[in-house]
Formats: sequence, C-alpha cells, structure tokens
Amino acid sequence: MPVRFKVGAPLKAALDATPKASPLILVSTTNKPWTGGGFRASWRVAQAAAGIVGVTFHDLRGTAVTRLALVGCTEAEIAAITGHSLRDVGRILDAHYLHRDPALADAAITKLERRTESPN
Repeated sequence: MPVRFKVGAPLKAALDATPKASPLILVSTTNKPWTGGGFRASWRVAQAAAGIVGVTFHDLRGTAVTRLALVGCTEAEIAAITGHSLRDVGRILDAHYLHRDPALADAAITKLERRTESPN
C-alpha cells in the first residue's frame, strides 16, 4: 500500500536533483517496483557499500518512529508516515526506544516542577 506524505527540505532537494525514470522512488534497475527479494538484495549492497553492519531496514523504520515521537508527533501522525499500524507504533515506542531516552525523563521532571511551582 503506498504511503504518501510531505518530505522534508533536504530529502526534497535530493529527490528534485535525481533524474526521474519513474514516478516511484524505490525501483529496480528496470524502473519497476522492487520485489521483496530485490529490495533485500539492494539493501544488502547499499549496506555493505556504506559499511553498515548489524542493522536492518526495519531498524531504520523503528528509529524514524522514535525520532518522530521525540519531536512531539502523535502516534497517529507517526503511523501515517511510516505505514505502521497505531498498535505497532505504540509497541515500538514502548518496547524498544522511548523508555531509554534520558531526555524524556528530564522533560517529565521539568514539567512536574513547573506544575508544582505554579499556583494553579
């Protein structure tokens, strides 16, 4: 199922500078949508070329979920971008990422202090 969303300025600039052989972004050398196996093979080649080890494509999606949450996106907004279900976004955030972020704990304490200092 296609996922459509606005892209950030750096990605837009890169996409605009790339010759268009297809309206799709991720295509094979024959400008056809990748099959699952074709994507896995291309991912492994790109991973090796970049010297990246120990990460999967799904790890990148999980990282995107986390980064979006850390900047204040709702779970619904995150799901709209990543293509995850709302349940999966919650599971990713709960099981793997946010509970380890000390910045969230710091923000929570700051909010608590603000609330206890105000007369309301």
